[in-house]
Amino acid sequence: MNVNEVPQDPRNIKQGDTVRKKIYAVGQDGKYTGINSVGWDAENTALKQAWDDIDETLAETEKQVRAGGLSPIPYFMQKNLMDLALLARYMGKWQWQVKRHFKTGVFKKLDSGLLAKYATIFNITTDELINFGKRD
Repeated sequence: MNVNEVPQDPRNIKQGDTVRKKIYAVGQDGKYTGINSVGWDAENTALKQAWDDIDETLAETEKQVRAGGLSPIPYFMQKNLMDLALLARYMGKWQWQVKRHFKTGVFKKLDSGLLAKYATIFNITTDELINFGKRD
């Protein structure tokens, strides 16, 4: 695409005066150059649908955590856009071990070192991890 053809639909890519996306296009000199883009309609629609789905899944997981059916680990895993395999790699554990930590009974028995490691991965405090779902 040429520089003058870069889409500029600002709905989801632009926040205030900050453009969040760079597209590479062919300039007048025939070389690729970086051009700021604020997106286009089809991309913005797809992104909105994807984020709506993520928000819906996250809200359902939060309900399960608050009801005591799950530990906070799957909530923070989803919030950080991780899957079980990625979280297990970060933790240095097998997937079945991390999945076991999703159970509230098992979670309550985790030692402080494991809780601290989860908290670091999720970029939260250990207290936030332990007490999530207990507060409003």
